[in-house]
Amino acid sequence: MGTNSIKSAAIISIIGKYSNVLIQLIYTAILGRILSPQEFGVVAVITVFLTFFTLVSNMGIGPAIVQNKTINDIDIKSLFALTFYIGTITAALFSLFSYPISLFYSNDAYISIGILLAISLFFNTINIVPNALLLKELKFKIIAFRTVVVGIGSAIPTIYLATIGFSYYSIVIHSILVALITFFWNYFSTSTQIAFKVKKESINKIKEFSKFQFGFSVINYFSRNIDNLLIGRYLGESQLGYYNRSYQLMIMPVTYLTNSITPVLHPILSKHEDNKDYIYKKYVQVLKILSIIGVFVSVFTFFSAREIILILFGSQWEGSIRSLQFLSLSIWAQMLLSSSGSIFQSINKTKLLMISSVITTTITILAIILGVLTKNINIIALLISISYNLRLFFTFYILINIGLKKKYLQFIYEFVVDIILIMVLIVSFLIYNKIFVVSNLIPSLLIKLVYLGTIYICLLLLTGKLKFFYNSLFKRKI
Repeated sequence: MGTNSIKSAAIISIIGKYSNVLIQLIYTAILGRILSPQEFGVVAVITVFLTFFTLVSNMGIGPAIVQNKTINDIDIKSLFALTFYIGTITAALFSLFSYPISLFYSNDAYISIGILLAISLFFNTINIVPNALLLKELKFKIIAFRTVVVGIGSAIPTIYLATIGFSYYSIVIHSILVALITFFWNYFSTSTQIAFKVKKESINKIKEFSKFQFGFSVINYFSRNIDNLLIGRYLGESQLGYYNRSYQLMIMPVTYLTNSITPVLHPILSKHEDNKDYIYKKYVQVLKILSIIGVFVSVFTFFSAREIILILFGSQWEGSIRSLQFLSLSIWAQMLLSSSGSIFQSINKTKLLMISSVITTTITILAIILGVLTKNINIIALLISISYNLRLFFTFYILINIGLKKKYLQFIYEFVVDIILIMVLIVSFLIYNKIFVVSNLIPSLLIKLVYLGTIYICLLLLTGKLKFFYNSLFKRKI
């Protein structure tokens, strides 16, 4: 069995994730200079539908396998067979669904794109069981190494295809390559075997957990994707391209800074399902680390959005700058929220997870609809950020007060200093903008990084948070 410490597991995960961050930054920067916002927008539209079919295929099976302690080899073979049949059916349905998509958006290209993406949908579906087994067995080293291999193995062919005129099809092929390489890597890492008969007993073992997990996934899908659906339909593919690029940049630190930690929380903490005090203590410790990082990243991204966009993608993406600024205001909240699902799963409360998702998703969807009515992607971005900050308080009330049976106000008090630090950093940057004017993009970005970094380290030192951060990462066992 692999590592059983959250910290050591997270360190392994971080190595893989951050290696992949560098790969993805280079990949997206090169691709952003080859392809236009409209070409990215075309793929962004159909990716929204692909994501929905993917979560329908998943049905909460993966987390249920990780959580359940009674699953045996026969169950694994049976569930693998189930995903094979589900993958085949959903891939065929998605191919057919590409026709109405092409009619709705008046673009025949969606037909061929949809048929090709059905391949990635199939392999992503049959990857559910092998991937869950790697997590259940705590094989984080294999997962980390796989992340890097998949990143390089899919990026290089994609860039080449884009340079020889494959347009948005190069992005489509990237999705297929990621699914293929990931599946075969996981399959041979676990030696998963398929039994073509699906046993009802195996399904019954995970049914209760997975149905609420699936419900949460469906609801969360609409929260995360309705903006792309509506922008693509009512504002056009070019505006969607600008918005999607800023959203992907915003979500990158959320994904790569938290996905190094959150994937290891469920497999490890689920072993202490009945010890809520232990889970709460460990979870607050993790949240404090995420909060310290999130405060800096959120403020820095807001004030450096122009440099980030233009350095990475060039002047043709200038339309993404303002929306990135507004979206960055939600980074801190999203970094804290990102781990909540793992805790709901660890305490076997996926029903609570689904209930909280219904409430918070309603807030986000209302914000998006209101924003789309203005037909301005910048206002949409601002309203989405506001909704995520509101979601933070609702989600944690349900998780902490109802799920973990702890005092909510006492929990909130743990992060009051972090909120004050955000305000101090904002004021510091407003002062900076009055004093410094640097026209060259790279020096401007570096000066801002050094300026804000120095102030933030001093603030962490004064509040004692720097010592906590150091001890948590290098001394204290999490």
